[in-house]
Amino acid sequence: MFGVGMTVGVDLGTSNTLVYVKGRGVVVREPSVVAVAGGEIVAIGEKAQEMLGRAPEPIEAVRPLRDGVIANFTITQKMLRYLLRRVCGRRRFFRPRVCICVPSGATGVEKRAVVEAAVTAGARHAMPVEEPMAAAIGAGLDVTGAMGHLVVDVGGGTTDIAVISLGGIVVSESVRVGGTEMDARVVRQMKRSYNLAIGERTAEEIKIKVGSAYPLPNEATMMVKGRDIVTGLPKTVEISSEEVREALAEPVATLVERVRAVLERTPPELAADIIERGITLTGGGALLRGLDRLIEVQTDVPVHAAEDPLTCVAVGTGLYPELAKKLPASLLATVGDASSAYTR
Repeated sequence: MFGVGMTVGVDLGTSNTLVYVKGRGVVVREPSVVAVAGGEIVAIGEKAQEMLGRAPEPIEAVRPLRDGVIANFTITQKMLRYLLRRVCGRRRFFRPRVCICVPSGATGVEKRAVVEAAVTAGARHAMPVEEPMAAAIGAGLDVTGAMGHLVVDVGGGTTDIAVISLGGIVVSESVRVGGTEMDARVVRQMKRSYNLAIGERTAEEIKIKVGSAYPLPNEATMMVKGRDIVTGLPKTVEISSEEVREALAEPVATLVERVRAVLERTPPELAADIIERGITLTGGGALLRGLDRLIEVQTDVPVHAAEDPLTCVAVGTGLYPELAKKLPASLLATVGDASSAYTR
């Protein structure tokens, strides 16, 4: 399908973008943040993320992707060009072939935007791969066999849930709830409970340190610094893991509800396989403490997180071309493969 030469897998996420090269592993891992001033790129990735909520007025740090899809095509294209150059160097006539992930619920227009961004960024050929399929491959599941697997990929902008068997997605659902929505809920909770304004980086830190989806054996607390909305002065408050869990309750409940909905639509034979094999969690959201336990309690199905949930989609996207050689053309068509519109 791709021929010889370098093929890279790109996990183009709302929160982070990862690039995988076979034999080298994940070679780039950067926040999906771009700092812009007067229409010009000032910084990309980690340096741009450091500017969130801190940069002077002419500089604006933005996330060019929203809910797993492109919100700003030009900035996304420039970010991809920067990342591909880091991987391949600046050789003028060398362009890699790129497999790039898309949410399972992405429309044809959204898929086309992603692959066109990759091609205009310097890829010779770009192919979209649905995120739950990539996550399953990256988690080491045998997606080409007759055994059914249920994968829940909790990303920054979306959560993709899919039952996979015989190299295809049998049942799937993509819900626009992920880590970014959870962070926003924490920001809202701090305003409502303490009149404290905090930034998204602080909210993410709170979620990581004391956040959970299920009651913890030992509940924790942490000190949070921000700005008092009433006085406008700096303020420090102490919050508990119970409060953070309350803030996360609605998006987590939505996620669990959609997992149950997918299970209800799963064919009986595949449902039996899932009961035996369990549910696999991938994505950064899989690291939220107690999420596996909550889903297990709500579904009566064993749940386990992948060994390295953060890199599963990137690794699976990079390995997809080899697996695709074993799949019938009808399955490849479902992810929009090999159209001349995607080749430069």
